[in-house]
Amino acid sequence: MKNNIKRYIHLLLVLIVFSFTSCSKDLNLVPQAQLSDASFWKTGSDFEKAANNLYADLSNHQSGWIDGETDLADADGPQLLINVVPQSDDNWVNSYKSIRRASKIIENYELASEIQQETARYAGEAHFFRARIYFNLLKRYGEVPIISSVLDLDSEELLAPRNTREEVLAFIINELDWAISNLPVESQIPEGEKGRVSRGAAHALKCRVGLFEGTWNKYHGIGDIDFYLNIAISEAEAIISSAEYDIYKVGPVPYYDLFLEKGTKGVETILARQYALNVSTHNTTRWLETANNNPTKFLADSYLCTDGLPIEMSPLFQGYDLKVSEFENRDPRMQQTIWLPFTEISFHNAPKIFNPLIGSGNGPSSTGYNARKYFSLDADCHNQQCHYDFLEFRYGEVLLNLAEALFERDGSISDSDLDRTINKLRDRVGMIGLTNQFIATNGLDMLSEIRRERTIELAYEGFRLDDIKRWKLGPELLAVDFKGVKYTGTEQETIPPNDIYASGGLNLDANGFVIADPGSNRPWSERDYLDPLPQDQLQLNSSLNQNPGW
Repeated sequence: MKNNIKRYIHLLLVLIVFSFTSCSKDLNLVPQAQLSDASFWKTGSDFEKAANNLYADLSNHQSGWIDGETDLADADGPQLLINVVPQSDDNWVNSYKSIRRASKIIENYELASEIQQETARYAGEAHFFRARIYFNLLKRYGEVPIISSVLDLDSEELLAPRNTREEVLAFIINELDWAISNLPVESQIPEGEKGRVSRGAAHALKCRVGLFEGTWNKYHGIGDIDFYLNIAISEAEAIISSAEYDIYKVGPVPYYDLFLEKGTKGVETILARQYALNVSTHNTTRWLETANNNPTKFLADSYLCTDGLPIEMSPLFQGYDLKVSEFENRDPRMQQTIWLPFTEISFHNAPKIFNPLIGSGNGPSSTGYNARKYFSLDADCHNQQCHYDFLEFRYGEVLLNLAEALFERDGSISDSDLDRTINKLRDRVGMIGLTNQFIATNGLDMLSEIRRERTIELAYEGFRLDDIKRWKLGPELLAVDFKGVKYTGTEQETIPPNDIYASGGLNLDANGFVIADPGSNRPWSERDYLDPLPQDQLQLNSSLNQNPGW
């Protein structure tokens, strides 16, 4: 731990240095005031320092808040789609800043031939991060300019047009192949360096890219489908066969613990954004305590009953009459993601009972549900100094990617493949396994159940919006009312604190469920699957063209 803290401090110092050298013009590709190349890039330590700066781009717990823009959670207020072209966009500018930092490492690695054996690992990290950034740009904007070198003021590439989607993907894949060839496997990383990018992380990103693009092409009717699905499958198989990772199964509530102090350092973690007390902390638990990003009825209803059946089919479902009744006989991940009503904990050295007032603002829940996932009872979190990590890549996602890619490619999935993917996740929480016979006997749809498993396992991890877009389900899942608990005719209506609404004051549907955010806030059209390019970039570079419909 001492070595890790030293690395955090070193990273912060590097970030301070680089913060004085940043520039935000155009694509941020103009030269920056730099540390002298004549005195830097001489040792492996120099490359490590530069590579440390790349880790600031890893996702954090706010990335999970992205699900608050989807049907899984309501982030306390109307979630409105972009409906105008923005004048500027930090996502665009900051992405190219980060690309420049990675390219600087790669270029100097190629020049420092005498120490390449020592520095190849850090060049591999730079290739990984550059691929990751371009993948995020691709998901958001589609076609983007590929800039793979550090440019000068007069570089022609400053006015480069957008590369095709296929070219961007080929670049991403080549970047990851280079990283895979030069990064160490997890077990080769010394204890004091745990948290650095491994070969497994590069495989995991390539797997994610393959699944995204294969299904995007399938449902949007463009490009090659099997080529990318085969990439997802082969990369998942590489991770599985490496035996470097496994499902975290420690303790009585391993799914809940996976995302907190113990689990994020466990066998399931492939890559995480790391935190350390008194060095780098966050305040996620406090945000959850004040009922931000509240689970929706859609998420709550998605959890199966313990017999493996959906609530609309299972005789075990207890309905909504009592606040706790819908939680009975359900997949244990439901209570490990959403607080069971009337649960009492000690927080800030005082008792707290999860029985929220329905409403908006700091404290009430817009849906009547409270999120439990990421809520830590650690004493440091009481003081708004949480230091559990955020999982960027984990083994559970890889297994879900494999199951989905196999089914999307073949139109079927064997029981043996279900056992080594989805059923490993179900086994963690003691849920009944999924089989082809179970699907046939109960008239279920295998693809729907694979997607359900992904939805509940990865809830609040920032995947949902990308999933909806690649499945091309915007109108069906986003342009709809985001609902909460049932109010009319239930315990919500008769006991505090929500009995105050008995005479009116809540927006309810015809069946008495709370409407937290009307679907009219999110009209969906074909153009919404991609964001618009910001206006300032179009003005700075006349070679760029706007996305269709914008």
